[in-house]
Amino acid sequence: MNYSVYGVRKLWKTAVRAGIGIGRDQTARLMRAAGIEGARRSKRVTTTRRDPVASRHPDLVKREFTATAPNRLWVTDLTFVPTWAGVAYVCFIIDAFSRTRGCQMVCVSGEGLSKE
Repeated sequence: MNYSVYGVRKLWKTAVRAGIGIGRDQTARLMRAAGIEGARRSKRVTTTRRDPVASRHPDLVKREFTATAPNRLWVTDLTFVPTWAGVAYVCFIIDAFSRTRGCQMVCVSGEGLSKE
């Protein structure tokens, strides 16, 4: 069983190791005829397209990530995690004083948008 993981090259090398004399192109033709495809590795996701003429946002905390009391400074990070279903965007929110964390995950797939 293939589980859509083996591509032409991997299936061809496995067949040759198993003693089956078959060419790579013939393996590709047989896979196409059987409707078997390997896993497609997508290219990296581009999350930011900067405008070269736009000015940068000001550094409001001057790289000083300490706070004297709770709820004075919150630090965030938005990142993405590629999954089989699509891309999951995760936002981490941290209070700089107490290091209290909050997390919001938004899963984006071909079907639509779901929050957790």
